[in-house]
Amino acid sequence: MTAPASLLAHGVGSRHDLPLSPFYAYAGAFAALFVSFLALGLLWSSSRFRGDRAGRPLPAALQRLADARATRAALRLAGSAAALAVLLHLLLGPDDPDRNPAAGAVYVLLWVGLVPASLLLGLVWRLLNPLRALHALLPAPRRPRPLPARLGIRPAAAGLLLFAWLELAAPDPASSTTLLTFLAVLTATGLLGAARHGPDWFAHADPFEVYSTLLARLSPLGRRADGRLVLRSPFDGLDSTPQTPGLVATVCVLLGSTAYDGVSDNPRWITTLQTSPLGPTATATLGLLTAVALVAALYALCAGTLRLMSRTLSHPLTAFAHSLLPIAVGYLVAHYFTLFVTEGPRTVMMAVGTDNAPAPAPPLAPGGLATLQVAAIVTGHVLGVVAAHDRSVRLFPPARAVAGQLPLFALMIAYTLGGIGLLIT
Repeated sequence: MTAPASLLAHGVGSRHDLPLSPFYAYAGAFAALFVSFLALGLLWSSSRFRGDRAGRPLPAALQRLADARATRAALRLAGSAAALAVLLHLLLGPDDPDRNPAAGAVYVLLWVGLVPASLLLGLVWRLLNPLRALHALLPAPRRPRPLPARLGIRPAAAGLLLFAWLELAAPDPASSTTLLTFLAVLTATGLLGAARHGPDWFAHADPFEVYSTLLARLSPLGRRADGRLVLRSPFDGLDSTPQTPGLVATVCVLLGSTAYDGVSDNPRWITTLQTSPLGPTATATLGLLTAVALVAALYALCAGTLRLMSRTLSHPLTAFAHSLLPIAVGYLVAHYFTLFVTEGPRTVMMAVGTDNAPAPAPPLAPGGLATLQVAAIVTGHVLGVVAAHDRSVRLFPPARAVAGQLPLFALMIAYTLGGIGLLIT
């Protein structure tokens, strides 16, 4: 990342120095994808995922506890208290990320911490969201206007892109002024939208809530269509992802911004930023937008090929977009694991009053970290192949189901090779 603060570095040195053989990394990744594709084509001839109709109900007592007003109020209060603490640190604390936990709270505990929290617990940010709590204290609109169907989650995609720019391209992303400005924009947008459209606005426009909701599709804890709390296969949760406008844009922002984050600490790119006549901020912005556009263009090319192969497939862009979510999660784990396990505890120590708190030692040696990163990327792509195959056998005639996946398989290979390349080049 562009800020010099230690919390905006990714832990153990440079990823480009990891002790990893490019040949074995690429060969292992390709073998995993190829074997998965071949096995699915031979053994998986009909759709097995049931989306929001699947899941084993949890005990009724646990359901009542989860749905109790007191539980929801306590969670909303906890989220509001944490947000207030961050705000006070930004307003009253030193403008130094090595002594002020606010930047770590936003970039590490919130942004990165939502990944394991949502994967394990489901829709956590919807329950903790301080903007929902603040909106509940304001007068409700007399006649809230329904959200336009074409809006989808496009506002959230724009918000996530803005946050990615703040993190990766802004001139001073860890400064109190920068963070206060971003939080003010986020709050104003959220409250004004909710005043016009009601609380449903947050589910479509709040970038962190939409981010958490998409990650929660892979959680074993979820809700059936009838509202029952269930344990389910993450594939069923993934299959239940609504094909809403803006889904492709949101996932491409997640993939592209994480890919650019991998590029941003490459020595050659750092030299480009320092010598570009446009200046580092404009050059970093163009790099970020280019990465997102490249990810989107590859997926659009794949979707266009699918459309040519089957004229009955009316919405190829959104029909398979859910299969990109495991890939995005794999990239997030690969790029942010070390940051979370080192700077997360350091941020908490600063928040409780420890001055100049040292970051804990990384839990993995460089070799172990390299293995984890490649495994995360490959696992995400294999899960994406499985999700795409199940959707393909549902949408294509049996004789063309495997052939219909070839563009997606080629896309998965391209994303995999690119993701691993960012780790080792």
